[in-house]
Amino acid sequence: MRPRTPSESRSIVTDLILPGETNPLGNMFGGELLARMDRAASIAASRHSRRHVATVSVNNVSFSKPIPLGSIVTIEASVSRAFSSSMEIFLDVWVEDRQSGTKSKVNEAIYTFVAIDEAGNPVAVPPLKPETKLEKERFDAALRRKQLGLVLAGKMNPSEAKELKALFVKE
Repeated sequence: MRPRTPSESRSIVTDLILPGETNPLGNMFGGELLARMDRAASIAASRHSRRHVATVSVNNVSFSKPIPLGSIVTIEASVSRAFSSSMEIFLDVWVEDRQSGTKSKVNEAIYTFVAIDEAGNPVAVPPLKPETKLEKERFDAALRRKQLGLVLAGKMNPSEAKELKALFVKE
């Protein structure tokens, strides 16, 4: 399979926050943001794999700042690493100031998706070829996150994970 770049999977979703999507404090519901991020990540995973995809996990979500009613929100998602049938998707969430047009990062998340065939069975995905410095950093960190998850789940011995060895094994 031909390697694909993160830019080939990039999904950008921009929307306005409406009253029915906010809590009593006038800020976007966290669950509403999670759903929007899931959709953007799904598009990125599907673009990379050219398959149906399913959410495996929400690995990390940082709700750094509230998103107020009326905000223009942009979610940018792209594949940060591809494994055999799974893909890690990194998402950045931006709020745009309507007067200045300046965007500020307010949230980020990491989701994992698996590519599936028509019967729902996992299928192989193309490798990822990061190009920019940020893409390479996210690519390398994705392997450490995957290995850490396997170690914590008891599916990998810490000494087998070269990237994590310094965290678990004293030499």
